[in-house]
Formats: sequence, structure tokens, C-alpha cells
Amino acid sequence: MYIDLLIKIKNAQRARKISIKTRYSKMDLAVVELLKRCNFLKDVEVKGRSAKKIIEVSFENARPINGIKFLSRPSRLLYGGYNDFRKVKEGLGFLVISTSSGLMTGYEARKKKLGGQLLFEIW
Repeated sequence: MYIDLLIKIKNAQRARKISIKTRYSKMDLAVVELLKRCNFLKDVEVKGRSAKKIIEVSFENARPINGIKFLSRPSRLLYGGYNDFRKVKEGLGFLVISTSSGLMTGYEARKKKLGGQLLFEIW
């Protein structure tokens, strides 16, 4: 799940690793591509075939992840409308939302007037 992936990335950055490899899932791939757009990651590659796919994430010279706050959990799902999305850490962070158009930041969802499931805040 994307929660494990985010913790792996945060810990690897703190340990000054250059890259990590993790298992493939569509949700994990969407999360790392969003993080790449937000400059938290340098490069994302999918390697392998069918059941043996992996995601290789490199983050040398990328913006470090200082904190993550998980909003939705499997036992408690939080939803919000586009009017509810505010700046995270006074504009230094991002709110990540799962909408009907895929994963996007709170800023993008507010521009497109889309609501959805609140996943996490990252700064």
C-alpha cells in the first residue's frame, strides 16, 4: 500500500540512500509519479514483467521529505469537497487527494473543482 511506500522513501532519504526498489502496484506508481511532479523524487522507473514488476525510485538532489500526515486509513476514510482544501504548512507542503480523475494535489483539485478522498499531507 502507498503508506508503506512513503515511509520507505522517507527513511531512505534520511539514511542518504540514492535509490530504492519496491513492489509494483498501480496506486504506488500513481503516488510516486505525483511526488516526482512535486519535486520530492528525481526519477521513477518501472522494471520487470507482469508478476515480477518493481518500481525503482531515485531521489538524489531532490527535495527531502520532512514529514507526512496520513489522513485516511483503511478503517476511516475521509472525504472532502474542493472548498475544504487549504494550504499545507503555509504553502510548503502538498495535500494529496484521490479523485475521479486520478491522484492530484489539493491545489490542482481546487482548480478543477473536484473533491475526493483525502489521502495524506506531505511537506
